[in-house]
Parts: sequence; structure tokens; C-alpha cells
Amino acid sequence: MRSLQRMRQQIRPGAGLTPAVALVDPKYGHNVAGALRACSAFGVPQLWVTGERAVSEWEARGRLPREERMKAYGDVQVCLGDYFFDAFGRDVTPVAVEVRERAELLTTFVHPERALYVFGPEDGGLGRVTLQHCHRFVIIPSDHCLNLASAVTAVLLHRRMQRQMAGLEPMHPSHQTLREHRGFADTDDPLRWED
Repeated sequence: MRSLQRMRQQIRPGAGLTPAVALVDPKYGHNVAGALRACSAFGVPQLWVTGERAVSEWEARGRLPREERMKAYGDVQVCLGDYFFDAFGRDVTPVAVEVRERAELLTTFVHPERALYVFGPEDGGLGRVTLQHCHRFVIIPSDHCLNLASAVTAVLLHRRMQRQMAGLEPMHPSHQTLREHRGFADTDDPLRWED
């Protein structure tokens, strides 16, 4: 079980790993857990979480939500702290994922190599100080607002696909894509489910 006390750490310069995701004052623990899952699925080594709302839910339980605890996404470091920008050097590009008038459309957005993706809370936007730290702004081309975990997944999936198309990450055949057991029987028919 992942210790919540170990997650709370003093933010040190140079402690930030990229690409990274930062959730600013998220409201719901299940969205933080979903973002954690997306980070693990798409090779993002750090998830930063600010504020107390979602984290207090985890701490009250003394653990992560059930599914994330069972999957044990140990390849993602979860860091709790409000001043996450201080952990990253000048070579990092903070990207605010926010509905803004001059935001770049995710469809044509070119992801920076050393990106820090910053997402606001479910019930509001990013504050002025946070936005001043961001160098680029991107908007997801959806007809309605996505929930926080879905927004993180959409951005990280787009990053993965763009990097694969550019030859920066390998494209594996379907049978080599997932690194976990998906419930298929050991037969020649991969569509046959285990009972």
C-alpha cells in the first residue's frame, strides 16, 4: 500500500521529472486516481496534486481508492504540495490545459519534450498566479467539458500518439501493447474470455 505520508514531501528544486501532470486543487479523489492511472498508462513518471480537498479523502481512508490500490501504479510518483513549479528547472514547459480564448487546439498542438501539464479543478479554472507560470495553453476539442480524469487521459493519449507518429516512441502490435493481464484465456482465440 502506498503511504500517504511518503507522498507529502518538501518540494526541492530538481525533484520534478518530465513529462509530468499537476492537478491544482482537485475536488474528487476518484479523479485524482483516474489521473494516476492515465499517467501510468502513458509513461508519465510524476503526478503533482495541490490543495486539500481530494487528498483529505485519501487521508481519511488512509489509502488510495480501491482500484488504484489493487493495480498499485508504483511507476508513478505522487507528490503533494502547492508549489510544484519550484521542483522544475527552466527547461520545462508548463502547459495549462484550460479553456482560454487564445489556447492552441489539442488536435494540432505539438507537445514539448519536457512538458508539465497543469489542470485546474473540476469546479473552476486555474488562478492568475498559476497561469502566469504557464508558457503554453491548450484546449481539448470536445463539445462539453470533460471530467478531470478524462481530460488528463485525452491529453496524455494525444501526446503518446503524436510521439509514435514522429518515431519518438515505438508502436507495438496489439498483443504487445498492454503490460498487464486482461482476463483472456490461454487459447489461440484472444477474444475468448476466461470464465
